[in-house]
Amino acid sequence: NKSDETSEGDESGIILLGVHDVYDNPFQPRREFSESEITALSESLKEHDMLQPILVRKMSGGYQLIAGERRLRAARQAGWTHVPARVKEADDRLVAELAIVENLQRQDLNAIEKAMSFQRYIEQHGCTQEDLARRIKVDRANIAKMLRLLELPEEVKGALTAKRITAGHARALLPLGDEAKQTNFCKKIEGEGLSVRAIEQLVRETIEAEDREPFSIVGADGVSRPATSTAKPAKNAHLLDLEQQLKIALGTKVEVRQSSKKKGRIVIHFNSPEEFERIRDHLSTGAKTPGDDVRMQ
Repeated sequence: NKSDETSEGDESGIILLGVHDVYDNPFQPRREFSESEITALSESLKEHDMLQPILVRKMSGGYQLIAGERRLRAARQAGWTHVPARVKEADDRLVAELAIVENLQRQDLNAIEKAMSFQRYIEQHGCTQEDLARRIKVDRANIAKMLRLLELPEEVKGALTAKRITAGHARALLPLGDEAKQTNFCKKIEGEGLSVRAIEQLVRETIEAEDREPFSIVGADGVSRPATSTAKPAKNAHLLDLEQQLKIALGTKVEVRQSSKKKGRIVIHFNSPEEFERIRDHLSTGAKTPGDDVRMQ
């Protein structure tokens, strides 16, 4: 056990803090901790001591944890009264960033926890994916991929959190765009042990089959009729209005196509690699209000 009194620190800046004088980190991305993992770490502490101090900041009435929650939990379980700690000056935003960075470096933090930590940070600090990527030194595309996982049905996210499917499986389900289909495919993955490549192929075949469905012609009387092979589907006023809104928002040609089964596609046109990047950034970050500074390049 450590000393019964908090030390004032040594030349390295490390002090001893009472294990119950450290408040939890409200920005902790991890929501679940493995009991067996904490127990194993606790036994390691008894054998080898704590090789790396926890990181805290001074708060009114005590200290708040920034990084090292597993070590703190293990120390409490080992019966320690005090733990070595390093004090750092940090505001809420920096604490949130440090917590994210610490957990990104851990392989066992599941993808949903990572995605939720990104989402909370963006909402709390009113920033874009690009801002977050720059501050924590992570590729923005990776942040966008993680956040898209939160669009999946709860049952699929639960399977991912429980590690019954992988993040690769989950991402492969996103193009389906239908919660019932995504859930059914998720069950298929679990039941048949399908690889990521296999599920990607199945999803691709499903989408291609849907795309081959005949589109309807909406006549002047407002009645939908099956389109012939030579006729081009007409569009009603509602679809034309949607196209116009999307055109204004994205600053490029957009086509909305509806099938006879009330399903459809949105086709976004681009004329150059530069325009593609602009549209992608606009859709990914949501940084701009539709129509603001979004024009054809």
